[in-house]
Order: sequence, then C-alpha cells, then structure tokens
Amino acid sequence: MRLLESGEMYLETILVLSKKTNTVRSIDIAEYMGFSKPAVSRAMAKLRADKYIIMDKDGFIALTGSGREIAEKIYERHTVLTKLLISIGVDEETAAADACKIEHDISDKTFEAMKKHSLN
Repeated sequence: MRLLESGEMYLETILVLSKKTNTVRSIDIAEYMGFSKPAVSRAMAKLRADKYIIMDKDGFIALTGSGREIAEKIYERHTVLTKLLISIGVDEETAAADACKIEHDISDKTFEAMKKHSLN
C-alpha cells in the first residue's frame, strides 16, 4: 500500500519536530504545517491505523519503524533536492518549496542519480 503525499508530509513533519524536541503532539504538527487541529487529528488517526505512528495516552506521537523509514526517505529527498536546486542558482525559499513538490513524485532511480551528481 502506497502512502499518499499528505501522509508522507505528516511523517516528515513528525520527524523534523522530533529532531527539535523529544515530544511531538498533534497541536505541534498543526502549528508547524498551518493546518487545523481537526484535520491533523484525522490524519493522525489514519497514520495510527496504518501503523506508521504510535500515540501514547498523553497524546505524544512517535514514528514506528515503517513510519520512520518513510519519513527519513522523504526528509533526505527534501534536503538533497533543496541543496541541489540552490547549487544551480535557485533562491533558498523557492528551492525548498520546489523540493517539497518534487520529493514525493520523483523515482528512486532518478533521485539516486541526482544525489550522486550533487555529491560530485
């Protein structure tokens, strides 16, 4: 089952927030992404049902192994693509926004080639 782009974005956000602080709650995700609390709550319920996240009794969210794997993949794509776009002259804000669009649709094969090229 392929996770939708929105699900990938939520997982990436949980990863980013967890790097900044040890605790991540739905309200933190809503504030970071600029989404409503009910929208985030619905998404968290779906991610929990699909076993990408776990939520404790206090509402703290953590990635499962499969959730972390997806989040790390998307985060790596985002950072590599952003750096690559900046290196060819795109301003940082545009590069980050465009990387966010590309990261979900690019094939593994193309991404690996771009990553390899950007490291040279």
